[in-house]
Amino acid sequence: MKNLVKILIKKKLKIAFAESCTGGMLSSEITSVSGASKVFGIGLVTYSNQAKITILKVNKRIIQKYGAVSPQCCEAMVKNLSKISKAQINVSITGIAGPNGGTKKKPVGLVYIGIKKNNKIFISKNLFKEKSRKAIQKSTIRRTFKIIKSLI
Repeated sequence: MKNLVKILIKKKLKIAFAESCTGGMLSSEITSVSGASKVFGIGLVTYSNQAKITILKVNKRIIQKYGAVSPQCCEAMVKNLSKISKAQINVSITGIAGPNGGTKKKPVGLVYIGIKKNNKIFISKNLFKEKSRKAIQKSTIRRTFKIIKSLI
C-alpha cells in the first residue's frame, strides 16, 4: 500500500473510491498510509441501492434491470464517481461478500471492480472462493490494488 501511495504521489495522480461490499475497507487501507492525503480525496460507501441512486446518481433502471451486483452498475458507479471526485483514477466495487445473499447466477464471492483512469474504463469480474465475508472483502482489496498498480 505504501508503494501505491508513493507511485501516485510521484505521478501526481489523485484517486477516489466508491465502495459497496467492502464497506470502506479500501478507503481505510489507503488512509492507513502517511501522506495518503496528497493523493486520496474521497471515499464513498454506497452500500444500499438507495445510496447508489442518490449519491452516485446510478440510474435506478440499471439496478432494476441488472441488479446492484452487475458490470452495468459497477460502470455507472465509477463513471459518476469521476464526475464528483475530479480524480484521475476512480474505483468502484460492488459484490456479494456473503455468507448470505448469493444465487446460482450471482454467487457469494462475485465482485465487480471498476476502474476509470482518465477516459478509459476497466471492469473486472471476480469470483472469490474464500469462505468468510471478511476474507472475500480482503481478497477484493488485494485484487483492486493489484489492478490499480497495473494501470498506472
